[in-house]
Amino acid sequence: MVVEADGGSRGNPGPAGYGAVVLDAGARQVLAEVYDGLGTATNNVAEYRGLIAGLAAARQLGATEVDARMDSKLVVEQMSGRWKIKHPPLQLLADEARDLVKQFDAVSFTWIPRRDNARADELANRAMDGESNPSLDPAVAAGPDRKPASAPTENSEVTELPGGSEPSGASAATPADSAATAAAWTGQVGTPVRMILLRHGQTPLSIERRYSGHGDPELTEAGQAQAVAAARAIAARLRKQGVTPAAVLSSPLRRARQTAAAVSETTGAALQVRDRLIETDFGGWEGLTFAEARRRDAELHGRWLGSADVEPPGGESFRTVGARVGAERERIVEEFPGETVIVVSHVTPIKMLLREALGAGDEVLFRMHLDLACTSVADFYPDGGASVRLVNDTSYLG
Repeated sequence: MVVEADGGSRGNPGPAGYGAVVLDAGARQVLAEVYDGLGTATNNVAEYRGLIAGLAAARQLGATEVDARMDSKLVVEQMSGRWKIKHPPLQLLADEARDLVKQFDAVSFTWIPRRDNARADELANRAMDGESNPSLDPAVAAGPDRKPASAPTENSEVTELPGGSEPSGASAATPADSAATAAAWTGQVGTPVRMILLRHGQTPLSIERRYSGHGDPELTEAGQAQAVAAARAIAARLRKQGVTPAAVLSSPLRRARQTAAAVSETTGAALQVRDRLIETDFGGWEGLTFAEARRRDAELHGRWLGSADVEPPGGESFRTVGARVGAERERIVEEFPGETVIVVSHVTPIKMLLREALGAGDEVLFRMHLDLACTSVADFYPDGGASVRLVNDTSYLG
């Protein structure tokens, strides 16, 4: 049998619910649907609950082999044994799911895009709206008086995140004045990794507002002054908070490394170069102004401005950038649990991290402005939640 499962939280944490659909081996006939509310919970908890409910329903229906399909990359990877589970509540839920897995001859876990998980997503939203059908009786779950959740259509609304991961339900982060207060306010559990996100200072290309991707200009004299001012402001803020940063992580490009060096010298934190923090490769548009690129490739440039999947000529799409930045974020969270790190990078990687923390769609990439040498702050919690605390601060530049 096939189990399609999902969960969501409106607030992350907030009112949460799960949904699961059991289908025949060909994924054509709906055999059972289960869904229920969870009170206040996070997306990840709700997703695990959806999986557990779906496996239990399939077991009651007599399944011996199950393909569990979800749009939660985290649950699929953790249940497949490829990702570690550090958050205790998720460990308990994973153990509960594994106990169910042992009752089958074989269970596989498959990630699917959110658009292909529309049935379970609809059920999870029904649960968050207050509806409930936790019964595992297929006659009740998908009887003649109830229409099963609709299958995805060509017009289904889809919002994909970098690296193939996609949001489940709506998530909104609430900033606060400290990590502990933020955790209490938003309901997150554990101490987050705090990322202070710093864009590099001015370069000759930024003065003329030219595309600057993998090209490697140095900071101007003004850019060096911006880097020092940002470094002093960050150091002063951390001293006031009694925080010692664990590391300064920098893009490999010179403009970022020069900015990061000022931060490292001022804060005393060791500088590490991380290749995945590099800016977008703008390909044939490197060094061109907006107007020049538009004149050269009018149709392509127009499509690129409206889609994260379109590549500049010989360059990379924002989707590709998001995938590598998302992988780097996961590495940072695993490597520096509960610590504060300073990430020195470029417009696109920083936007990707903020977009991921906000749980927002691609639109935010085209609507968010980040100034030179600006600071933003995002907390990433061990349970998968996040909180954006600051965006585009340049108050220290005068």
